[in-house]
Amino acid sequence: MDTMRERFAAVTSRLLDDDPRLAVVLADIGVDGFAEAARTHPDRVINVGIREQLLVGVGGGLALTGLRPIVHTFASFLVERPFEQIKLDFGHQGATGVLVSAAGSYDWPAGGFTHMSPGDIALLDTLDGWEVHVPGHPDEAEALLRHAAAGDGLAYVRLSAHVNEAALPIAPGRFHTVREGRDGVVVAVGPLLDDVLRAVSGLDVTVLYATTVRPFDARTLHAAVRAQLPDGGSGTGSADVVLVEPYLAGTSVAAANDALADVPHRVLGLGIDRRELRRYGTIEEHLAGQGLDPATLRERIAGFLPTRVR
Repeated sequence: MDTMRERFAAVTSRLLDDDPRLAVVLADIGVDGFAEAARTHPDRVINVGIREQLLVGVGGGLALTGLRPIVHTFASFLVERPFEQIKLDFGHQGATGVLVSAAGSYDWPAGGFTHMSPGDIALLDTLDGWEVHVPGHPDEAEALLRHAAAGDGLAYVRLSAHVNEAALPIAPGRFHTVREGRDGVVVAVGPLLDDVLRAVSGLDVTVLYATTVRPFDARTLHAAVRAQLPDGGSGTGSADVVLVEPYLAGTSVAAANDALADVPHRVLGLGIDRRELRRYGTIEEHLAGQGLDPATLRERIAGFLPTRVR
């Protein structure tokens, strides 16, 4: 199976052939994947070098000329380092485009904390109008990339080296119901779905799969929670929701609480802790270190849900 980044380069190169309004802006990272596209479309594949603020600024400038830029580098260099340019050159100027990141929270542990960005989505949450996609498989990444490229708004696509074994029939903007249960709702985001499914094996819980997290699919979550309450929520009782996200823990807790404002509920947000792991290992070791491996997830989820699930 190809990686999400390989699929990104291949799909985006084909999109450049088909859509003359698209342009790709790079900052050295990922250049090799666009070598052929750069020869074919030298005016629409631009490498600015290791200048991340310029990377975003050029993207915003291209957008103001009528092009739709697809801007790519590692998440820490795409969202954190040039955040002011995202805020001003895109948001404040009314420009639109697509940011596509790699590396994310722990995808290249050997790169150290400079190459990790667990707070990227929480940071974008401080801005208005961003659509955020977190695929869990290369096929899903392709579908979400095509959706974002064809749109006319602000979009962020978070690619990962950590993937699920199989793609699901996702729809941009909607959570996918993987299974239904009666003792709680677990929302698994992107590449953490397989680990969540292993963790809740044997538990009578609903599992929702999220590959678009902004806007947050309040309708699907609300319906899943109401279905678990006596009389559909019109009587007494409360529901329990667990969010499992591959970035900063609690990033979507406020969105879940807003979605369930009229329903008695509790929410537990699991994800990457603010505590920095200073010993770098494999992706699997980082997941275990963050309590996101299946065994530890099971302990944390079961410990939060009602005693009848244990």
